[in-house]
Amino acid sequence: MQRLGFETEHEIFRDSYRAFLQKEVQPHKQEWREAGIVPREMFQTMGGMGYLLVWADEEHGGLGLWDFRYQQIMIEEDNRFGEVGFYHTLHSRLVGPYIQHFGTPSQQARYLPKCVAGETILAIAMTEPDAGSDLAGIKTRAEKRQDHWVLNGAKTYISNGINADVILVAAKTNPDNPRQIGLFLLERGMPGFERGHALAKMGLHAQDTSELFFNDVRIPEENVLGDVSRGLHYLKTSLVEERLISAVGSLANAQCGFDLTRDYVLERKAFGKKISDFQNTRFILAELAAQLEVAQVYVDHSVAQHNAGELSVQSAAKAKLVTSELEFRVMDAGVQLHGGAGYMKEYEICQRFLDARVSRIFAGSSEIMKEIIARAVLD
Repeated sequence: MQRLGFETEHEIFRDSYRAFLQKEVQPHKQEWREAGIVPREMFQTMGGMGYLLVWADEEHGGLGLWDFRYQQIMIEEDNRFGEVGFYHTLHSRLVGPYIQHFGTPSQQARYLPKCVAGETILAIAMTEPDAGSDLAGIKTRAEKRQDHWVLNGAKTYISNGINADVILVAAKTNPDNPRQIGLFLLERGMPGFERGHALAKMGLHAQDTSELFFNDVRIPEENVLGDVSRGLHYLKTSLVEERLISAVGSLANAQCGFDLTRDYVLERKAFGKKISDFQNTRFILAELAAQLEVAQVYVDHSVAQHNAGELSVQSAAKAKLVTSELEFRVMDAGVQLHGGAGYMKEYEICQRFLDARVSRIFAGSSEIMKEIIARAVLD
């Protein structure tokens, strides 16, 4: 189906970014997965090409492109020709905007140029061993001491946790109010800040995910982001875009899995005929093809709404729920139709299946998405 949401400049950008991935990323995917991390230098390479924080204004070295379609293109092409464990979108579009929206001019001037250049890598630390989507349940705390804050606690499952130079940490700032949370810009090398080893995961093997530990870390006042009582509000403002990012990625990966499976069944034979000639194969792929196209229309429409500032929490939840569940169905069917080959890591469908499993968990699990949607339908 022809997609109507992109203009000539977007397609030029897509071609350019695809060529970049094919040259700089695709040849190194396996190496990065085995290492469990993407080299820091790749952020600088992307920054040098202008692909990080493309929304940042020229004053800070960016292109001033807030149009989400550019990030959508990068996410789609990352799934086709890049490495999904290279979390530059987290750096550029999930963490960077906090500094732009809630930071002081001094903080923006201090951090954004280096983030645009890829010299400073960003991460965000919310999840704890006993607190995921329920941010009011976090135990990490920050206590005010004259002209600074003291941070204590721990975070887990932090993406870019090893590579990150600046980490946006959510911490409670009032022991009498569990919903009073502040955001603090934690920097590499601050005394009392320690990282755990990279965590072993089912998929996304090139993504450096780790635990973080804070033991009396001194956070200067100039590293407090916004109002220390409004961190929960700040975090909620990003959820719509975070879930849209997840939806775009899930759908792009699903389409790639579908294409791999289609190509395989057109070549592979069983009982003297191609697997694509069996009715079961044809019906499975027909149903998935229809669902993929319908989902793509909804996601593209959601991107247009987001650009207009009109995408609701419920609509973003629907996009995230539908695409992540569809992604898993496509990958599961792909493994099944590949037969024994689908269980072998040498086949790409196997790796995509493993990478896809987390999509129904991060950025809010499917169960949380259903609760959000149900409130709009029933409350």
